[in-house]
Amino acid sequence: MKSSRTPSFRGWSKLLFCVSAIAILYAFLPASIPVARAAIAHCQFDDTSGFLHGFHGKLEDASGCEVRLIGVNWFGFETRTFSPHGLWARNWQEMLDQIAQAGFNTLRLPFSNQLFDPSSKPQGIDYKLNPDLKGLSGLALLDRIIEGAGSDGLKVILDRHDTSADTRPALWYTDQVPQARWLQDWVTLAQHYRGNATVIGADLASEVHGPATWGNGDLRTDWRLAAEEAGNAILANNPDWLIIVEGIEQYHGDPYWWGGNLEGARRFPVRLSRPDKLVYSAHDYGPGVYQQSWFQVSKPSVLTHTLPAIWQKHWAYLQKDGIAPVLLGEFGGRSVGQDREGVWQNTLLGFLNANDIGYTYWAWNADSGDTGGILRDDWSTLNQSKLHLLFS
Repeated sequence: MKSSRTPSFRGWSKLLFCVSAIAILYAFLPASIPVARAAIAHCQFDDTSGFLHGFHGKLEDASGCEVRLIGVNWFGFETRTFSPHGLWARNWQEMLDQIAQAGFNTLRLPFSNQLFDPSSKPQGIDYKLNPDLKGLSGLALLDRIIEGAGSDGLKVILDRHDTSADTRPALWYTDQVPQARWLQDWVTLAQHYRGNATVIGADLASEVHGPATWGNGDLRTDWRLAAEEAGNAILANNPDWLIIVEGIEQYHGDPYWWGGNLEGARRFPVRLSRPDKLVYSAHDYGPGVYQQSWFQVSKPSVLTHTLPAIWQKHWAYLQKDGIAPVLLGEFGGRSVGQDREGVWQNTLLGFLNANDIGYTYWAWNADSGDTGGILRDDWSTLNQSKLHLLFS
């Protein structure tokens, strides 16, 4: 369905809100003056605020302040380089500093299970630019990137993107990486990062598709059952993490993007030991990635009227109806103009903002083949048009 992709600073404070009571003000107002809704007050979020949880379809910190994740994907750990891309051109901490300075508060880090094999040594790192990464690989290298992200005030979501390097299976397991290995790696990571305030969640498996089902009870294909098993195993070892569950491709004959179809969650919700730790996640792309049927319209402007109903049907209803928070884990494209891709991307940002739905944009990387990146080809210059789209 989807083509494979080759593969203000400290932004938390400006994007985190809590609903504050205005009872005192209300008491002094004449009865004829209605108060439409509670005032929204800015509140500080830091490592002392605790971890996140869901409440009526929104994310909150431990003090009850509403949180919106505004993030970006920095890929590479899931590829044969076994390290974030671009380190052949840049220093890793400078890269993280720039992500935070651009206004993002969250970093989604894709990885593969193969990353943790002893033979998986990082490639493509210029050690003259990154001398403190020399000798690090696998979990130790992931630790260093996470430590640096935390020093910039960024929160991290770990995304099991592939089973093996650059290999996207239809299901969450393969013969080479069986479900038991997938589960054990998640438990190991949950234990390893328990109490680490930077790492806030586990995106269990990216873009399950093809034969994957939702709610039919078949242990070989029912992604909902597998997500429950993995989520509960993680929470038994790390009760702080958000459990992020993507959709599938097709539900009851209705095809959508890989990992983007969450229609089945209405009838068959994911059942966790900690329901308030559940976050559903979808992926959504434009015609630059694949010409879905809904992009076949007479003129691009029509999409502004037709797309919101499609998003509502497939994933947005979960947050809008107060069922559970939704994170749009991936979306991105090269155009932000008035062509079909640009209209799709602008309409989607407006939809996310209007409904307070968080996201992690694809991608920071300059080498994202079909979407382009926040970084231009020199791996240093920011694409200001995309930043304006995301932060205007």
